[in-house]
Amino acid sequence: MAQEEAEKIKEIIENDIWGSIKEFLNLGFHYTSGDKSIDVTIGLLLLLTAAFVTTSFFLQWIRRFFTRKMEADDKLKFISIFKFIKYVVYILVILFTMSAAGIDITILITASAALFVGLGLALQELFQDIIGGIFIIVDKSLRVGDIIEVNGRVGKVFEIKLRTTRAITRDDKIIIIPNHHFISEIVYNYTQNHRTTRENVKVGVAYGSDVQLVTSILESVVKDQRGVLKSPKPFVLFEDFGDSALLFSLNFYISDSFSDPRLKSELRYKIDAAFRKNNITIPFPQRDVHIFQQTPFIHSNVQKDN
Repeated sequence: MAQEEAEKIKEIIENDIWGSIKEFLNLGFHYTSGDKSIDVTIGLLLLLTAAFVTTSFFLQWIRRFFTRKMEADDKLKFISIFKFIKYVVYILVILFTMSAAGIDITILITASAALFVGLGLALQELFQDIIGGIFIIVDKSLRVGDIIEVNGRVGKVFEIKLRTTRAITRDDKIIIIPNHHFISEIVYNYTQNHRTTRENVKVGVAYGSDVQLVTSILESVVKDQRGVLKSPKPFVLFEDFGDSALLFSLNFYISDSFSDPRLKSELRYKIDAAFRKNNITIPFPQRDVHIFQQTPFIHSNVQKDN
């Protein structure tokens, strides 16, 4: 009898404890609309917290698993996309957890649909940037270190994020480019296929100059220029007969097109010095003015009375 009474007392205590715990977990906010209700309780918040923590650990494990053998650039791109996927997963976990807890989530889905429509209209360009960032990262149309030209400005890409891409210009200024520009506008990528690019320096010489001598001087100037590749070999083009000059272009290949203005400047200094040494003139624009007289000029003599 004593043992049975002890078990009954123990059962009563356990029921009281579980009852208290259930009562505590059921504390919260209860909202009813027609035949549908939403109960935001302490138990639900604890369940959501546990689901968040578990999902977070799982997503971190997935990220480490896929990025363990990736290069640094690919790892950064994967992490950018993974952040976007992570937000979607968290939303799905919230909805699934609330549904599993017995909450009718149709009200939330209906309200969310209207909210997302409004956000989609208000943040249309933001979503375009995010989609553009995903395309850039997935198809690798742009990489860190690429040299691009956007709106007439040349920059070297140093960071690609989900919404924006950042590049540094030749005068050490930062360009922040929304990613939708890369899918809706023309962007020049100087180094998409390889790092080598062909550059040129144009020059005009006076009519009557020895064109073979000009070609020889240009070839000798570029031959020993630091930064110019030996292969492919530089070459000179006699481009055209201009209005005031014979037009030439000195073409050469370099592996660092980001710093090519300085190299071109050095070549122009050397060309000017070599032309002066060989008496080759770089002409300035000249125009012949012809005056057609339709009526004779009238000269008036003013006589003074002595």
